[in-house]
Amino acid sequence: MAREVAKSLETAKVVTVRRCIGLVSQPVEEWDALSTQIIHWKLHSTHRKEQLRTLTELRLAIEPAAAISAARYTPIDVKSRLPLLAAELRHTGENGRLDEFHKLDIEFHSLILRNSGNEMFASLSTIIATVLSGRVELHMYPQKPKPEALDAHDAVAQAIWQSSPDNARQAMRRIVDEVAKTLQLS
Repeated sequence: MAREVAKSLETAKVVTVRRCIGLVSQPVEEWDALSTQIIHWKLHSTHRKEQLRTLTELRLAIEPAAAISAARYTPIDVKSRLPLLAAELRHTGENGRLDEFHKLDIEFHSLILRNSGNEMFASLSTIIATVLSGRVELHMYPQKPKPEALDAHDAVAQAIWQSSPDNARQAMRRIVDEVAKTLQLS
């Protein structure tokens, strides 16, 4: 078990393994910043605010672009699920069923990233899911979703459904801008 833990830490660049010495810790700057395990650790540490800032900046850069690609390349059967998912988000959010809302929110964002036609965006879906889950765990998610956020999710879903890349980008930008504002990052 110790070997597995050491290998996991080495893979994440948290430590290096040196013969006759053992595990040697590495500076935080050397760690694999895109490792979901590292993200989770930082979100539950004194690095929380900085981690949320950098992850939100990542979302600001990636998710609007992914929405553009999703509007262009997502298969029609997946596009048709997005407005239904947005309606479920609204219903659960407005009725205070936050656990279900959070799961649907992760599904919504992951679905867009995974079906954007861009394998790089798709690979970031687990990171975005980790960020969304982390905000919930840390009680940094609104107790009731804001109507503007629900409207923006509806707008993203409709824009992708209607194959409207510019509208998808603008609506997704409203979602991530609202997150940055809520976290007092913008």
